[in-house]
Amino acid sequence: MNRKTIARHRFGITLTLVFAVQILFVVAIFLSLALDTTEAQRAWLREMLLQRSGLWVALAMLLLFALGFGLKALFNAYLTPIARLAEDAVLLATNPGRRITPQGARDVRVLIEKLNALAAAYETLHDDVQEKIETANRALTEEKNRLAALMTELALSVLVCNVEGRILLYNTRSRQLIETGVEGNFAAGIATIGLGRSVFGVIERGLILHALEQIQQRLMHQAGDVAPPVCAFVTTLAGGRIVRAHMAPVLDSAHTLNGFVLTLEDITRNVEADNRRDALVQSLTQDARATLANIRAAVEAIQTFPDMSAAQQNQFTGIIDDESKRLVCQIDRAAYQRDNDLDGQRDLEDMRGADLIALLLRRIGSPSLRVVTGNTIDPTLWLRVDSYTLTQALAYLAQRLANEAGVTELTFSLHRADRLANLDVTWSGMPLAADTLRVWESAALQTSPADEALTLNAVVSHHGGESVYRPESSLGAARYRLMLRASESRLALDIPPMRPGRPEYYDFDLFHQPGQNAEIDQCLLSQLSYTVFDTETTGLQPAAGDEIISIGALRIVNGRLLQHESFDRLIQPRGMVSAESIDIHGITPAMLKDQPKIEIVLPQFHDFAADTVLVAHNAAFDMRFLQLLEAKTGVAFAQPVLDTLLLSQVIHPNQDKHTLEAIAARLGVPIVGRHTALGDAIVTGEVFLKMIPFLAEKGLFTLEDARDAARQTLYARIRY
Repeated sequence: MNRKTIARHRFGITLTLVFAVQILFVVAIFLSLALDTTEAQRAWLREMLLQRSGLWVALAMLLLFALGFGLKALFNAYLTPIARLAEDAVLLATNPGRRITPQGARDVRVLIEKLNALAAAYETLHDDVQEKIETANRALTEEKNRLAALMTELALSVLVCNVEGRILLYNTRSRQLIETGVEGNFAAGIATIGLGRSVFGVIERGLILHALEQIQQRLMHQAGDVAPPVCAFVTTLAGGRIVRAHMAPVLDSAHTLNGFVLTLEDITRNVEADNRRDALVQSLTQDARATLANIRAAVEAIQTFPDMSAAQQNQFTGIIDDESKRLVCQIDRAAYQRDNDLDGQRDLEDMRGADLIALLLRRIGSPSLRVVTGNTIDPTLWLRVDSYTLTQALAYLAQRLANEAGVTELTFSLHRADRLANLDVTWSGMPLAADTLRVWESAALQTSPADEALTLNAVVSHHGGESVYRPESSLGAARYRLMLRASESRLALDIPPMRPGRPEYYDFDLFHQPGQNAEIDQCLLSQLSYTVFDTETTGLQPAAGDEIISIGALRIVNGRLLQHESFDRLIQPRGMVSAESIDIHGITPAMLKDQPKIEIVLPQFHDFAADTVLVAHNAAFDMRFLQLLEAKTGVAFAQPVLDTLLLSQVIHPNQDKHTLEAIAARLGVPIVGRHTALGDAIVTGEVFLKMIPFLAEKGLFTLEDARDAARQTLYARIRY
């Protein structure tokens, strides 16, 4: 009989032993009397015992009852309170604010009062030490927040993974890029990527393994202090976006591959632009050939028959005119498409036209040269420009006008002209010779040594624009016009807003975490990844047809509950929700009216919980619902399951209550959002994390240890 069985049946075993000792004592008395008497006396004694057998049995039962009553009183006064006191004393170490309820005999109550006094002193000391620890770690926390802010706002999409493909770091951009276009994820509260999750669920496994093999081969043949090799590949994400991935290795101190960094670049628009350009070139080539052939045929006809009638000449001339106009339209269409595709240039950025004019006024204005704005500044006009080089070029033009043409005032105006924006620079005085202006346009700006090769013509060409100079001699003025491309309004990208708050985007300790494998039972509880979940249902009888109407879940990775990587869905049932259930969870039929069916939600939850251990409170209830849905949905949850109800019995066998509220109160976990699936999952997760050290104190370190101990508890026999 093992120690756990003895502890479970301690009262019955103790009563049996005490009763047996009493019976043996009485038997020993009668045996001693029988040995010291004559044969006649022994016969009389034997006859008396046989005749009074009923009396002796009644006396034995009375003795047993008295012993049981006294032993129960002793247990209630001393043994049971002391056993609970031992558990509560351990709880004081993790929950300093807890106080032990006085119970049992007077001496035990006095001991409990002394312990509560010690607990109060310990709480004061604990708070003081905790404050000092927080002060000491403030600088480290600030560094962590800086890193979190950097990763959140970084313009690049970054994923860092260990060699097993587990995500150690990701940022906002990568999550937006990967989850954009994946239907329902943000609305459902589903995270496609998250700490500890496999990158193979996002990017094809074969591509990553091939890139890793290439990097490993290059590392093997790499000599000296050379930069680590980088491998690139192109793939399509689940949302349909085409990305170019650059993989760089993460090396440990022994120069061994320990993980990899992926930077993702969305090239969907570039690929689409290339496809459009190829189709346009092919179409333009075919149409131009046909058009030029028609023009050439018409010209040859005119040249071959010079004496043809005027009507015939007009006919062929009309053909040439029509075909040339058609060719011009085709070229314009190609130019328009080229202009649109040029919007993707990285060194050009959208800028409001009014802001550009204001920048020019600040950059060019001086005491010797007055700069003003005209009446035509369109406040709604946006340009696609390189503001630095454009202002440098116009400042150079203004300088030469002031120094060499004696101009004292410049006027800037800006207005829209179809797809173009006309930026006009006008001045009064003698018009400048066109040849002189052409020389200035071709001369180096010379604003800095780096700009020696930069010219006004180059800047205009770089912007895909044209320049026009128009002297107006009769008015004594001149105008220099830059025709730039106006920034076309775009449809907003379909990127859902991130949920408020800053998720935990990184955990470098995961470099050293073991993966999920067949030996998972031997993994330490502190090293595993978990999915803590809870369900709300239409009723309490799964076998009688009650259904799941809500699933809430969170992940535990590296000993942390990641509340921003959650799963929270309402589910439309086929049947009715009982009034008793509505009173508990508050989910009404109106709230479930337009929600998805369980056939849609359950596969999503299965993906969310992949490669993790399931954790729930009273898990037998929730798992029974999931098991009954296997045939309907084709989804089976085969991973291990831990139940905080059973684990509470393991670590605190002498406590009366093992409800989630009672466990949370014992462990100092605040209860928020009770009787909602996600709220209960949060409380269960925090309770489970508090339990792991208590399990270790009992020698339960691995998943197998915890599961075996839970199976031997009383509640493990409950079936739904």
